[in-house]
Amino acid sequence: MARDLDNTGLMGELRRMARTSGAVGGIAARMAGNRLGFKTDKGVHAEGLKSALGNLKGPLMKAAQLLSTIPGALPDEYAEELAHLQSNAPPMGWSFVRRRMQAELGAGWEKHFRSFSHEAVAAASLGQVHRARLIDEREVACKLQYPDMQAAVDSDLRQFRAALGIYKQFETTIRQDEVYTELADRLREELDYRREASHLRLYRDMLSETPEVTVPAPVEEMSTGRLLTMDWVSGRSMRAVLGENLPLEDRNAMATALFKAWYTPVYHYGVIHGDPHMGNFTVRDDYGLNLLDFGAVRIFSPRFVEGIIDLFKALRENNEELAFHAYSKWGFVGISRETAGILNEWARFFYRPLMTDRVCSMQESNDPAEARQVLEKVYDGLKRTGGVKLPREFVLMDRSAIGLGSAFLRLEARLNWHNMFEELIEGFDVTILAARQKEALEKAKVPPALSSL
Repeated sequence: MARDLDNTGLMGELRRMARTSGAVGGIAARMAGNRLGFKTDKGVHAEGLKSALGNLKGPLMKAAQLLSTIPGALPDEYAEELAHLQSNAPPMGWSFVRRRMQAELGAGWEKHFRSFSHEAVAAASLGQVHRARLIDEREVACKLQYPDMQAAVDSDLRQFRAALGIYKQFETTIRQDEVYTELADRLREELDYRREASHLRLYRDMLSETPEVTVPAPVEEMSTGRLLTMDWVSGRSMRAVLGENLPLEDRNAMATALFKAWYTPVYHYGVIHGDPHMGNFTVRDDYGLNLLDFGAVRIFSPRFVEGIIDLFKALRENNEELAFHAYSKWGFVGISRETAGILNEWARFFYRPLMTDRVCSMQESNDPAEARQVLEKVYDGLKRTGGVKLPREFVLMDRSAIGLGSAFLRLEARLNWHNMFEELIEGFDVTILAARQKEALEKAKVPPALSSL
């Protein structure tokens, strides 16, 4: 039954490739054509790609979205379309749900529940969520993985790598070998819901003293590799709340909760939630947040976190020597002093909200229009100096920063971001972080990270 349900054989993969290869091969060919000087309507092609990928369920879409946040990784027209991509694939029906639940919990799985919604209440990138009530009256969310996702991830990654390989022949400013490897490992980790359950345990521990944030507890006995059962947490969508014309105080409360939810784990434990889009958290009645969907979690080396703080201090003090060495801690290998100077242009903009010691909106210190100008300047500089190879650990840090910046802009919050950051890093010691991280990972029983290296 499990084999039929997940259709992991050759025919399932061939069907997947037939659906994706046209879109992916098309983008690769058009990238190449543009580099060779052939005229194409890139806007139309980008919209077509978005439409094609939007009907798929997750892996390739997530890959495209991630690359759309990295300057120069895709042509502008593709990046702009893919940044807003959301899956519009229909949910799996009740017949699939019953078979999946039986495959995961065995025949008679219904005896564990007083009620179980036939309709999905939410869609995740690799699965869908059903609301249920256990025999002990505990309300839970059951996330069920879509069928055939292992084959889908493998097939999509091969297609995506082929497209990037063609693009790389014509564009070498931003070298993405490590980006692809990082993406592949993190996507494969997301397939394992037992790993995600360990991430729930980890975040509940890391944020135990952060009352502004709620993390649901996993129900261990009702969870498997493809079924994750967790506490149901009530809240409203950020989009709905933003439509209510809230006073500044409430918008500031949400922004503060969001800042702490993402960055307390980073600077105290070296851990980041790599997917901060608005569908991954809901708003409590007190304008705190419920944090959801822990598939895309990245464990950083303590040295990388130290590099982030070193770069902040270097820019604040105009210390070019400290900045140069900070990039090696980020994982940049063999860069010249000139390249480091160009990267500093990006970093000064990236860090500006944290170096602005006054109450301000994110728009004032990190305006999106200015961001485009800065990134174009940095890209041109890197192209002139021979390009740069992006390190693996850069990928989700960059994605989270961009996603959070977008949320802060939407909230129109006015806070002293500098003070909030200084409080987080006060007394930072890389040795203490390493020990704290090790203890937290062991306590939560987080399995070792996958690595293609």
